[in-house]
Amino acid sequence: VPYDPAEMRDRILSAAAVNMACGIDPERCTLFVQSHVPEHTELTWLLNTVTPIGDLQRMTQFKEKARQHEASVNAGLLHSPVLMAADILLYKGEVVPVGEDQVQHLELSREIVRRFNARFGDVFPEPQEKLTQAARIMGLDDPSRKMSKSMGNTISLLEEPGSIWEKIRTAVTDPARIRRSDPGEPTKCNLYALHQYFSTEADLEHVASGCRSAGIGCIDCKKILFERMMAELTPIRERAQALLADPGQVWGVLDRGADHCRAIAAQTMTEVKQAMGL
Repeated sequence: VPYDPAEMRDRILSAAAVNMACGIDPERCTLFVQSHVPEHTELTWLLNTVTPIGDLQRMTQFKEKARQHEASVNAGLLHSPVLMAADILLYKGEVVPVGEDQVQHLELSREIVRRFNARFGDVFPEPQEKLTQAARIMGLDDPSRKMSKSMGNTISLLEEPGSIWEKIRTAVTDPARIRRSDPGEPTKCNLYALHQYFSTEADLEHVASGCRSAGIGCIDCKKILFERMMAELTPIRERAQALLADPGQVWGVLDRGADHCRAIAAQTMTEVKQAMGL
């Protein structure tokens, strides 16, 4: 989709700061910018040669986003799952933490590995997905669709509390609860699903029983959720803001990460090219 190139550097910096603020420790892992390691795109092109176009056209995300952007469906959208495979295979990743919507792309990555290895020898392992309890977060405006930046229905980790509250306040709840006196079923409410990621067991019991008995209203449920979310998100936002106040520190982490990854990527590409006879 269109974007402002002048804003990209700030977006990269913000993304890195948020990851670090959430607990990604540069002393224990490697954090880097994908475009700083050109082997990602080089391997993507080589993997394209063993990837049938029909497999890419069947990807659910491609079909959904192609419908969203009918006026301009570019080749990058079609081939993005191959880039994802290259991101993993360049480092011979075996386990990949993903959301539920990316499982199909991991299946494609395994199929690419099988085709490549069958033709050129055993170079890559078959990556397996790792899902968490929160494998798919649904949109506040429409619980039938997942949260997505392209749909504009997300909550940013750096978002101000007032903005987050406004989104929660107007969020869709159990359709059976038209009036406060109407009983509902919490398992049919998207906000109750969010409670399970942020709230205590006591909160969950209180919200569930109050919903079923109409003892509490949806706005009461939303207030509890907002308070619990703020308890989790405020420290993250504060740590991110502290990191963004010293951008040199964040860029230093990213530069060191890219240096480390380029060495690994170069070794992998040497193996790939030797296997392919290049």
